[in-house]
Amino acid sequence: MRAKNLLWILMLGMLLASSPLLAQVAQQPTATPPQAEKSAAPAPQTEEAQPSEPDPLQVLQKMCDFLKSQQQFSYKAEVDDDQVYAGGKKLQYGIDVETFVRRPDHLRVNADGDLVDKQFYFDGKTITLYDKDDNVYATLEVPPNIESALEKASKEFGVRVSLTDLASPQLYELICKKVKHSLYVGLHKVRGIPCHHLAFDGDDVQLQLWIDAGDKPLPRKIVLNHKNLPAEPQWTAYLSDWNLAPQLNDNLFAFTPPQGVEKIKFIPVQASQAPKQKPEKKNGGKS
Repeated sequence: MRAKNLLWILMLGMLLASSPLLAQVAQQPTATPPQAEKSAAPAPQTEEAQPSEPDPLQVLQKMCDFLKSQQQFSYKAEVDDDQVYAGGKKLQYGIDVETFVRRPDHLRVNADGDLVDKQFYFDGKTITLYDKDDNVYATLEVPPNIESALEKASKEFGVRVSLTDLASPQLYELICKKVKHSLYVGLHKVRGIPCHHLAFDGDDVQLQLWIDAGDKPLPRKIVLNHKNLPAEPQWTAYLSDWNLAPQLNDNLFAFTPPQGVEKIKFIPVQASQAPKQKPEKKNGGKS
């Protein structure tokens, strides 16, 4: 028996590029009528210049820089996740996520939903994943910072945790890795909050972001559309209850095993994906 990985992923290295600004068109000056030679010639009239659209990359950079500047914060997210089953049919399941970040080396995530009930802890030395449904947990020694700890857990053990990349100081670079095109969609509301609506396209995934247009450029909504998967499943998160000055003590990030819980081990990605060896043929034949 092994712990199930948290299935809910943010959007690592997925998309971006800049969209061209709209050209400004000016009216040509009108000719002076012959009868009005002695009159003052009218000044050429031009259309009023339209304000330029915000650059989606600059809006994204502003959000990433703002989050990077926060030493600790917490937020909640309501996630809708499409699951595809036989015949390309889709079912949507919900997850409530609560995240606590204390830089540079503490992270806690609670995920409770239709198909998942897990808790993720990083205390600066170890990562712990606790599966309440299966009553098991596993621990992993990791480097002493959020970025490196998440990278090791993902690369070596396939452990990926929803929305934790918002805590990464490299968030902008992670998003921009595989960008093909970007677009500023407009100023739209998310649950009453005016937001910059951005769209970024990559080969496999389309990402949409709604970033608070106020003085705190916080992400308010995220949509991922997996373009190349059967039925193009979609992942949506509404982010709320942002707290940029929470009181986060050490106990919040320390896992204490409940009575009766079983400790198990993470399975390395290489071991779980290693191809089975073919049996050798008898009589000296080649396999």
